[in-house]
Amino acid sequence: MTVIVRDFRPSDAEEWTRVRRASVPYMVATPEQVLHDQAHAHPDRHYRLLVSEEDGEIIGTAQAGISHDSPEPGQGFVTPHTRPGRTGRGAGSLLLSTAEEHLAQAGATVVYAWVLDNPESLGFAHDRGYLPKRSAHFQRLDLAGGSLPPRQEVPAGVELRTGADFADDPRPLFDADVEATADEPGDISIELDDYEDWLTNIWRHPAFDQELTSVALVDGKVAAFSAATTDGARTYLSAMTGTLRDFRGRGLAKLAKNDSLHRARAAGYTDAYTSNDAGNGPMLAINEWFGYTVCATEVRHVRTLP
Repeated sequence: MTVIVRDFRPSDAEEWTRVRRASVPYMVATPEQVLHDQAHAHPDRHYRLLVSEEDGEIIGTAQAGISHDSPEPGQGFVTPHTRPGRTGRGAGSLLLSTAEEHLAQAGATVVYAWVLDNPESLGFAHDRGYLPKRSAHFQRLDLAGGSLPPRQEVPAGVELRTGADFADDPRPLFDADVEATADEPGDISIELDDYEDWLTNIWRHPAFDQELTSVALVDGKVAAFSAATTDGARTYLSAMTGTLRDFRGRGLAKLAKNDSLHRARAAGYTDAYTSNDAGNGPMLAINEWFGYTVCATEVRHVRTLP
């Protein structure tokens, strides 16, 4: 049996999605999403999608690119996944080496990769020269059978809106995302400064759910938000929950997220997921209050390219 690596083709979208869902079931993956990501990636991102095949069957996927929105140049990333039960055939190694070659040609000096916290995955990364950095926890909440905290009373001067209410002018949400993202803990600092790219790859992204995104306004100004992504069927993923600096310590992020979760359950979503840096104590505490439990942990790894 022969394993090869090749570039993703639009006809691979369904199979790509099946591999991703099997490998990381706590993330949203849809054919529309992967097609959008490939078609609309910023040119400075040098975004490339790869698949590994064994006798014509896709058994692995990888995304690679440059973090073009980081102020520090040369920050590459790669996310290889091999379908469970099909590891040990060389698919992961071929995906990784092909991605690294692409990133080096695109100007990357280092490559970051998230690695699941299990012996097989950690050993794979170690053997290929990747060093562990920070950790993050995937968390799951059973929206169908579990219980949510009751809806909170909205304080005076605060108003809850949906993302869809900003359809005519989403700029206030972009400005809020800029500030919240800048304060997000991580190995790669991000500075959002391209509104048109944000509109294309966040606001109009097929996985982003404007209706289920909740926004807390204070005296008419965006103060906090909880952005939602979904697969359109059963899986809901919190993409970002943040509070602007001037409004922190007032429970507004919890208020917005609670509103979004209640509306997601009413819309028929059964599985809610989120992911937080292991050092993000405040957000981990909020999610524990909601009833989320850790379902997986991943470790950010880095390798300096020769």
